[in-house]
Amino acid sequence: MELEEYGEALEFHVELPLTAEPLKIDCVIIKKSKNLVIKKNFAAIFREINLLEYKSPEDYISTEDFYKVYGYACLYAYLKKEPVSKMTLTFIGSRYPRNLLKHLVKIRKYSVEEKSQGIYTVTGDILSIQIIDSRRLSAEENLWLRELNFLDLAEMHRILTEIHRQDKAARVKAYLDVIARANKEILPEVLKMSDGTLTLDQILEEAGWVAKWEARGEARGEARGEARGEARGEERKAFKIAENMINLGYSIDDIAAVTLLDTEKVRELAKGLGVV
Repeated sequence: MELEEYGEALEFHVELPLTAEPLKIDCVIIKKSKNLVIKKNFAAIFREINLLEYKSPEDYISTEDFYKVYGYACLYAYLKKEPVSKMTLTFIGSRYPRNLLKHLVKIRKYSVEEKSQGIYTVTGDILSIQIIDSRRLSAEENLWLRELNFLDLAEMHRILTEIHRQDKAARVKAYLDVIARANKEILPEVLKMSDGTLTLDQILEEAGWVAKWEARGEARGEARGEARGEARGEERKAFKIAENMINLGYSIDDIAAVTLLDTEKVRELAKGLGVV
């Protein structure tokens, strides 16, 4: 009513929903003890509550991303009844965020300093903020963050071998999924480089691409039936792997070579999925 004379020039949206989906922060790291000192370069800025936003290798950290996550931090502080001064923001990407850093300096009047290789510390706000270019991180100190990226053959083989060696697969399924999707062109080559300790079944199943096959349990029984059941279970698994690889854009030949399925069977599966 106060603005009635401007009615034709204004739009009014009452109780406007800002998002159709629940808002989600990629990762929140909370110190159980506020006096804990984490001796890692990217954790140097950490306070009691630390919010992390990750961008996939195909994406980049934009100015819009900054304000979205900054807003999440304010909302988190409000909902959790925590002072924002206890919080930090970390943005992790695979590209140098030139436009964002320029905006923060020129528009927000922040200061930006690369205090550690690939880690840009942003000061001038009540929140402690850092932006990480994962490609520039130290391979020795930040193996897992640095390799969450587009990789060459040697890097891909190294990270998969390290996951297998340390028996970390159950803890890093999402991580495996990211690097497998980002590096789908070289994954078959990496598997060929394996010395036998790293198998296709392990990598794809650990990445969460293959369901836990109930068929394995059904295969138990009489000796003859067991062999047939195992064969059927393995074939079903191969088709499931092939389906996932088709959806990720692998070539028919690569899929056939990796799954040991007949090329025509893979082609028919791709047709059924509407890909070929």
